[in-house]
Amino acid sequence: MAKKLYVGGLPYTTTEDTLKETFSQAGTVESATVIIDKMSGRSKGFGFVEMSTEEEAQKAIELLNGKDLEGRNITVNEARPMEPRPRTGGGFQRDGRGGGFGGNRDRGGRNW
Repeated sequence: MAKKLYVGGLPYTTTEDTLKETFSQAGTVESATVIIDKMSGRSKGFGFVEMSTEEEAQKAIELLNGKDLEGRNITVNEARPMEPRPRTGGGFQRDGRGGGFGGNRDRGGRNW
């Protein structure tokens, strides 16, 4: 069964091919993904690698965690399942007022 690894601290120039090549030292790489920011199109500096076995994944952690990749020390550990993120209210408070500082009022509560 394949085992997914988290890889952090990647240089922004790292490609999926580089990631796959680097992790192939530890065994068979099923997939390698660099996470890209949707707005800028740039790498977010982390990614995921899927090794074909638990043993190869453990070997990759031991071999590559804290090691240099293109001038940066990378972090390699077992990937955790993604946790659901709390929904935001879109910038409005529940009482109907908008967010912000609430300035521009005198002591009587009147707007300027």
